[in-house]
Amino acid sequence: MNFTIKNEQIEQFNESESYSFPKYTSQLINWANQNAQGTRPVVVGQMSELFPEFMASTSDITIDAWKEWYLERYPDAFDKATQKIYSQVQNLREAIQYIDEEMVKHWVMDLVIDKTFNGLYVQKSILAALAQKTGKAYRLATPSEESKGIDGFVGSVPYSIKPDTYKTMGRLSETIDVKMIYYTKTKTGLKVEVED
Repeated sequence: MNFTIKNEQIEQFNESESYSFPKYTSQLINWANQNAQGTRPVVVGQMSELFPEFMASTSDITIDAWKEWYLERYPDAFDKATQKIYSQVQNLREAIQYIDEEMVKHWVMDLVIDKTFNGLYVQKSILAALAQKTGKAYRLATPSEESKGIDGFVGSVPYSIKPDTYKTMGRLSETIDVKMIYYTKTKTGLKVEVED
């Protein structure tokens, strides 16, 4: 049997009340949070561990019980996360006044020309270096392979190449079913981490 459950139904089943955010505000707060890292486990705890622990600790599985259980363990988490994120919101508020049409045009050109070239050049460099270390040939991916998240091959092994910041970008919904290569740009070059 196949079926779907809409977000509204999930909220209804789970007794949660969703806050109604004005248009664009949730996106901006999310963006600020990505920079501020206000909801990282060090600030609010590791939810994938905490929620199962809560579920195992009680038979009162309600949103109110979860909130009470959580706040006993992390009484300052909401305030700490809020301050980190709100500080970044203030930074965004200040920066947005400088954005005009000309700046947007420069941003688009930088993305399409500079970042594309640099990104593809980095991919080629990493694949070539890995091929040299393993004694195998390399090639960049075809467009149809790219659509599957593959950036290139070393020997017959497909790889996806991402900056190390990709690991922390939880907002990404894509699933890449190939070996990963992560890189960090340094003053002297690239630090590369190849998945086993």
